[in-house]
Amino acid sequence: MSDNGTTENRVAVLVDCDNTSPEILEYALSVVAQFGRVVVRRGYGNYQTLANKWQEALVRLAFTPCLQYQYASGKNTSDIALALDAMEDLFEERADTYCLVTSDSDFAYLCRKLRERGATVCIVGEEKTPDALRNASDKFFEYQPPETEAQKKAPPKPVQKQRPKSLLSAVALLAAESAEGWVHLSALGSYLRRSDPSFTPKKYGHPGLLEMIETYPDLQTRNEGGAHSVKPKEAAAKPQ
Repeated sequence: MSDNGTTENRVAVLVDCDNTSPEILEYALSVVAQFGRVVVRRGYGNYQTLANKWQEALVRLAFTPCLQYQYASGKNTSDIALALDAMEDLFEERADTYCLVTSDSDFAYLCRKLRERGATVCIVGEEKTPDALRNASDKFFEYQPPETEAQKKAPPKPVQKQRPKSLLSAVALLAAESAEGWVHLSALGSYLRRSDPSFTPKKYGHPGLLEMIETYPDLQTRNEGGAHSVKPKEAAAKPQ
């Protein structure tokens, strides 16, 4: 129970230790804090993984190590254990939101099953994460490893600003359902994130959604009391 008497969302963070590195763990905890209170913290892996590179991180960040032995070469028992525990947690109502820390597309089906049962699912993965896993979640967070000394000293690469057509389509769709044809930026942002769990303006070289929209010549914006809205510009009338 939170201070204002409302019930907090309960979050389960389940880590595929065989598929990623310990450096991702603190980033995962920082992004899932927005969803609620983390009540389940588990890391899954074989003995070599958990006893070596993952031991310090799991102990320091209070994760329960879930050791899985490989009974046959090429078989990943850790994935099965993680999936079974996730479903058990769901049925026993231990958590409402699930954060899977992995880049393995094999977990896409688990994401879909959890969401079918009403849970919110986010993925924290690396750049290599395939679309099949990204799109199976409600929200995808991409972990960027810290820059090396050589990268820090290198001159910054110019950011190529992009204007994806999907944003125009989203505005047109939402504006058609609006009485006045205006779409609140908050509603547009929610729609874009639902249609593409990895969507962020920074992905296209823009600091924010408003700044991104303002680069589109076919869109117009307005500000009413600090709340911004957007709609397609009306086509100019052709001369008779």
